[in-house]
Amino acid sequence: QSIGCDDYLGSDKVIDKCGICGGDNTACKVVSGVFKHTLTNLGYHKIVEIPEGATKINITEMSKSNNYLALRSRSGRSIINGNWAIDRPGRYEGGGTMFTYKRPNEISSTAGESFLADGPTNEVLDVYMIHQQPNPGIHYEYIIPGDNVISPQLLAHRRPGEPLNGQLGMPESTNHEDEDLHREADTLTGQSVGTFPVIQPGRFPSHQPENQVPAVQPPRQNREHNWKQIGKTECTTTCGKGSQYPVFHCVNRITHEEVSESYCDSSTKPIPEEEACNLFPCPAFWDIGEWSECSKTCGLGMQHRQILCRQMYANRTLTVQQYRCHHLEKPETTSTCQLKICSEWQIRTEWTSCSVPCGVGQRTRDVKCVSNLGDIVDDEECNMKLRPSDIENCDMGPCAKSWFLTDWSDRCSAECGDGVRTRSVVCMTNHVSSLPLEGCGNNRPSETTPCNNGPCAGKVEWFAGGWTQCSTECGSGTQQREVICVRKTDGNFDVLNPYECSYLEKPPSQQSCYLKPCGSKWLHTEWSTCSKSCEGGFRVREVRCLSDDMTASTRCDPQLKPEEKEPCNTQDCTPEIDENCKDKYYNCNVVVQARLCVYTYYKTACCASCTRVANRQSGFLGRR
Repeated sequence: QSIGCDDYLGSDKVIDKCGICGGDNTACKVVSGVFKHTLTNLGYHKIVEIPEGATKINITEMSKSNNYLALRSRSGRSIINGNWAIDRPGRYEGGGTMFTYKRPNEISSTAGESFLADGPTNEVLDVYMIHQQPNPGIHYEYIIPGDNVISPQLLAHRRPGEPLNGQLGMPESTNHEDEDLHREADTLTGQSVGTFPVIQPGRFPSHQPENQVPAVQPPRQNREHNWKQIGKTECTTTCGKGSQYPVFHCVNRITHEEVSESYCDSSTKPIPEEEACNLFPCPAFWDIGEWSECSKTCGLGMQHRQILCRQMYANRTLTVQQYRCHHLEKPETTSTCQLKICSEWQIRTEWTSCSVPCGVGQRTRDVKCVSNLGDIVDDEECNMKLRPSDIENCDMGPCAKSWFLTDWSDRCSAECGDGVRTRSVVCMTNHVSSLPLEGCGNNRPSETTPCNNGPCAGKVEWFAGGWTQCSTECGSGTQQREVICVRKTDGNFDVLNPYECSYLEKPPSQQSCYLKPCGSKWLHTEWSTCSKSCEGGFRVREVRCLSDDMTASTRCDPQLKPEEKEPCNTQDCTPEIDENCKDKYYNCNVVVQARLCVYTYYKTACCASCTRVANRQSGFLGRR
C-alpha cells in the first residue's frame, strides 16, 4: 500500500497546489500573467511586483533576446543584475528565499531567461527588465496564501500544544498568543523549511496537554549532575561569516567528569543558539561567466564572457571592485571561435558572348556558392559582399547605319508611254543602340525607276489623258497623264509639236496621290557579303516591320516577310598548297594543343599545323 502525504499507510491524501496535505486548493491563490508592453527607452523597466509570502515563483522570458531580467528588494537592494552589472546564472538569496537564475546559452536554444524560487518571500520584491531590443513577452506566476494561512516557518518547528524554543505557548485566554508567534518567528534562522504555506490548524488549546513538559526550572540543589558547555561545533565556513553552536554534555557537578546524558534531566538541557564565526571576508576571486554565442556562424568569429570580481560573505556572493582581485590573473574575456568552415564563391563558366553584335549589351557567367564539401548551397551561406559579378556590360563598338528598302511598286505611273515605278528608301541603324551613329553615306539608292506601257493615242489641242493609277497602293505616291498638242481632223487627231500649243495653258501632267494608309510593311537591308568563298556559305540582311511613320511595328503579315538569310557560294573549294608553309619540327601538334600559334615564331616554325587549325576554326565559325 502507498503512504499518503500524512505519513499514514493506505492514505490517499496528496498535497494540493497550495502545499497542504489533503487540501482542496482553496487556501491559496495563483497569480499569473504575461507582460507584453512595447518599450521604447533603453534601461530598467518594472514588470511585476512579487508580494510578501509568495511561493512557487516563476518569471520566464518567452523567447531568447538581448534583454535581461533583474530583481531587487523594495528597500532598493539589488539581488540579480543590478546597477548595469549582469550576473552569471546561478543561485541568489533574496527576500527570504533562494532564487535560481537561468540564462540558456546554447546556440540552438530559443529559451529565454528565468527566475525560479520556492518561497515564501519575507518582503516585497520587484522584477525588472533591462530593455535593449523589442520585448518578446515575460510570463510571471506565483502563489499567495489565503487569509487562514500562517507562516510555514513557524509550523515547521512547532505543532499545536508543543513548546516554542523550550517555552510553552500562551493560553487562549490571554491576549498575547499572536505576539508570541511573531516574536518566536523572529528568533528563527529565516531559512524556509516548507515550500508552501500550510493551513493553521486552529487556536492552541487553553489547557496544557498531558505530554507537555514543564517550563525550564532551576536545577535542584540535591542533583549530582547537570548540563555543562564543553565547547562549540566547528564553524560552517572558513571565512566570510559562518555559524557554530555550543555543545552541552552531562557532567558530574563535583568532578566535572562527563557521564551519560541519562544522568541529567533532558528538559533542562539548554537549547544551542547560533553564534557567528570567522567574520573576516573570504579572498576575492574571479567569477567566470559562460561564453556567448560565436559572432559568426562560419569562419573565424569572436565570443565573449563576463568576468566579475566577487567575494563570499554570509553565504552570499557579492560583486566587489576589481582591484580586490589584482592578486589573481584575470581570465580572458574574449576568444576566437569557429563553428565551421565558410562556403566560398566559385565561377563555374566563362563569360558568354555579348548580347548584341554592336553597341552596348550584356554578357553573363555562372557564379555559385559552394560548401567546403563541394556541394552547391544557397547564396546566403557565402559572404554576399565578396560575390563575383555574374553580369556586366559589353561594348561591341558603334553600330553602322544601313539603307532599308521596300520592293518596287507593281504599277507603272503611266498607262501608256513613259512612266516610273517607286519604292521607299530609309536610312536606319541595323541594331538598336544608344551610341552616337554614323550616317548611311551619300550612296542613297534610287526611289524611282522608268517604265513604259507602250505608245498612246493623240488628241485635239492640249489633250490631257486620264490619270494613271497611283504609283503606290498605299501611302503617298504620284499619278501621271499624257498632255499633248493635237489637231483634230476628220475623225482623226494629228499630233503637233508642243510649241504649237505654247500659247495655251498646259494642263499638269503629274500630281501626288494618296489612296489609303499603308499601315505596316516589310523593309530590308542589302544582302551582306557571303560568309564563305566556297563550300557553301550564307549571307544575311536585316528585315524590319515599320509603320507609316517609320517606327517599329508588329502588324506586318509574317507570311510576306522577306528572307533574312540565304545560302551562297555553294561551289567546292580548290585547296591552295603553299610550298613554303611546312612544319619544321616533328612535335608541332604540341604547339597547337598549347595554343601557341598566335605567336609569330611558332606560326612560322609550325606553319602547316597552325594553318590547318586556323582553317578549321574559320569553317566552324562559318557554320555557326
